[in-house]
Formats: sequence, C-alpha cells, structure tokens
Amino acid sequence: MAKKAYLAIDLGAESGRAIVGVLDHGRLTLHELHRFMHLPRHLPSGLHWDLTGLWGQILEGVRKSAEWARDEGVELVSLGVDTWGVDCGYVGRSGELLALPRAYRDARNGPAYEKLLGAVGEQYVYEQTGIQFMSLNTIAQVYAQLQSEPCVLENCERMLFIPDILHYFFTGAMTVEATIASTSQMIDPRTGNWATELLGRLGIPTHMLGKIIQPGATVGTLRDQVASETGAPRGLKVIAPATHDTAAAIASVPVEPGESWCYLSSGTWSLMGAELDEPCLTDAARAVPFTNEGGIGGTIRFLKNISGLWLVQETRRHYEKQGITYDYAKLTDMAADAEPFRTLIDTNYAPLAAPGDMPLKIAEFARKTNQPEPTEVGQVVRCCLESLALTYRLTLEKLEEVLGKRFDVLHIVGGGGKNRLLNQMTADALNRKVVVGPYEATAAGNLLVQAMGAGDVKDLAHIRQVVRDSFDPETFEPADAALWDKAYERFTSVLGKG
Repeated sequence: MAKKAYLAIDLGAESGRAIVGVLDHGRLTLHELHRFMHLPRHLPSGLHWDLTGLWGQILEGVRKSAEWARDEGVELVSLGVDTWGVDCGYVGRSGELLALPRAYRDARNGPAYEKLLGAVGEQYVYEQTGIQFMSLNTIAQVYAQLQSEPCVLENCERMLFIPDILHYFFTGAMTVEATIASTSQMIDPRTGNWATELLGRLGIPTHMLGKIIQPGATVGTLRDQVASETGAPRGLKVIAPATHDTAAAIASVPVEPGESWCYLSSGTWSLMGAELDEPCLTDAARAVPFTNEGGIGGTIRFLKNISGLWLVQETRRHYEKQGITYDYAKLTDMAADAEPFRTLIDTNYAPLAAPGDMPLKIAEFARKTNQPEPTEVGQVVRCCLESLALTYRLTLEKLEEVLGKRFDVLHIVGGGGKNRLLNQMTADALNRKVVVGPYEATAAGNLLVQAMGAGDVKDLAHIRQVVRDSFDPETFEPADAALWDKAYERFTSVLGKG
C-alpha cells in the first residue's frame, strides 16, 4: 500500500514553497519541491500583489510535486494553501476578480483606518472583533475601497482572502476559511461569524461575505484544466488547512502535555502570544493591544503582532540596491561581531513599517533619542535583533499581566528560528527557556491539518504528537540575564520617543 502524502502551498510575504509531506507510521517527513520569491508591485493605483505571477509559480510547484510523488510511488491525497493574513480580493458575478488584490502595506490603508476608528471608536471596534489596531487589517482595506471606488464592493459577489482565492483557482469553489477570516477585524471572536453590526455601522456591504468553513474542511476537487496542466491526479482533493500561516504554525508547536508555554512565530512578522480556549476582550487586553484570532479546534490565538525580521529583510534589500549583497547568515555574523546595546529602537516606530531605506530610518530614530547612529552593517542588524529580543520581553510581561499567569517556556517556530543569535538573545532577554523548532512549522501544520481533514490524524493533540515524533527542537537557556536587565531599562526609556 502506497504511503500517503499531502501537498502544502506555503506562501509567506516574501517567498513561497511547494512542500510535500509524507505521513508514515506517525512520522512526518517534508520534501521541498519548489521555492520562489514573490513581492508586491507598485502600480499607478497603489501596492498590489502580482497574483498571476504567483499563480504561475504555484502551478509549477504542483507540477514538480506531482512528478515527485509518481517517481516515489506515494499517494498524493490532497493539497492546501496557507498565506500571510489580512489581504483579500473581490470576485464578481462572472467569477472574475474585480480588482487586483492590494498588499497590506499599501499607503491608502492608514488614512482610511484613522477615519474608520474616528467614525465608531476604538473601544467599540475592539469589543466587536478583539483584534489589534493596525492599519493593515482587512477592515481598513475594505473601508478604503468603499471610500475610493464603492462600485467594486457593490458588484462583488464574494470577498475572498488570498488563500481562498487560490483555492478558488484550484477548484472553482469559493469558500472562506476561518483562521484567515479571523485576521480581518471583521469577525466576532465569540461566535466566529461576521461582525455584521460593526460592518453595518461603517456602511460596508455584507452581501459579499460568504459562509465560513473550518480548517480541515474539503473545498472541492482539482479542476480538470489544472490537473492536465500540472500532471496532478484528477479528482485530487483540495482541503483547507489553517490557511493563515501563523495558525498553521501554532498548530504544530511541539508542546509537551501539561507544559506552561507561550509561542513566538518568527518570520517577516513576529507573532507572540498564548493559546486560549476563549477570547480575552478585557480593557487590559485592548490597552496593549492583544489580538484574538482563530486557531485549530476552536482555540484562540491571543497574540501581538511585532515587526519581526522585516527589519533585517528591508536592511538587506537596501544594501542590495546599493549593489552590495549579503546573505542572512553573513548579516547575522556581522551582527554578532558588533558592539552590544549600542543603539536600541522602538520596533513599533511607524516609519519602520513602510518599505525603503531601513538603515536611514533607524539612524533617524537614533538621532531623535540621542543614541549613536549605526554606521556599519553589523551595527544596524544587531540593533534590529537586540531590539526585537527586548520587544519580546516587553510583550511577555504584558501577556502574563493580562492573563494573570506565568509561562515557563517560549516555543519559537518558523523560519526566523534559524537565527541562533536572535534565539539566544531572546532567552537572555526573557530569562526563560526557549525551545526552537520546527523551522517549517507552517508547512507541517498545513500538511497535518489536511491529514486531519482526510481522517488520517485525529485532532490538534494528535497533530502535536506527530510533530514531537518527527522533529528535533533546539533548546536555548538564558546565559546573561543581568546584562539584559540593564539593557531593558534603557530600551523602555526610549520607547515612544521617536
């Protein structure tokens, strides 16, 4: 009998992969068959995702995966897509996209969000949605569309998030998966349904909002045209994983039963929080603010969004534009050799969120806060990494304060966990044990939720058991907590001064 395999299309905000997972006797092995870069493009109308180019790369990934499965003699059971959160598109009655999906860093979102919050108030929005206030949220994007060209929404048959659009391309079926919808600030976290009262007060049409499906539900089967183009099996199931990449990653955190743990999903964004059984909508949660997003099996991902390795990625892109190319390992080595705690930044400093010239923005913050400006590459990167580790400490303190409990272990999952320097900094800054892995947590979670949908894995606890049996995490213990205590005092003094 052939071994069973599942195909994850795993899309981050910078790169994408096609990864086949083979499940055999309770162990999962991953096989990356295709990797590609993708970035949003500036057009006259704003910052948009290159959706057709992305689709072409995905089809190539499916083709390579189908070929590999045939060569290896494994049975490809299903495929599913996960992506970054919040971004969406609008499908008309004919089934055609009415507008090219915008990227969450599009400049029009900020003014629209300010107007939205001014119209109904922050407290009301949080009570209705439990989501952190960020201008990148879907609700801001939809409100911006309503302000600039409302006919798009009026003629929209279905609003779909990016993974839902790609599932539609695969199957012709339009569905909205719960974990990605939960990132939108358009969902009531108590019910998991659309927050229609809030949307009505804002004048946002609700006719375009479809029924929400749960992770593990079958979306449909592969269209014949896609099967012919890729060589994938006809009738191949498309099963919705946790389509938000962070939800997939948190599903595969290899926690031990009874462990007091919190998590950090580390990548372009850092998402730090705890897994809850129900949303936390207190005034204290709103003040931080923490966000309440959906997870597997009705769980809540109670977390805070943090800038993450975007700071280093944009630094690297800046130097590439100057004709100087560094890989991430080299940047980390240069940071390790740089002077510690020379310059610290507020990772929430608004200009850092926009693309372009990260070293200049960091230097600007240093000037405003009377700190030495980083002048060397290693200094810039070390500033980013140390500031992230200290932001994690601040977030952990707030998390424990709001929830009234202590977390003994921080689990780091995702590709950012490959940065061992940042991992050690985090253990030192938090003065807690840090367990890192798997790096491919998102892909593993995607694949195992598909397996759950196919009946080959029981539930969330079983998913985590498979992860524990399949991957070997790395542990980092705090080594210099006293030094980091002093740095934390200085870090908190510069917050909000930029």
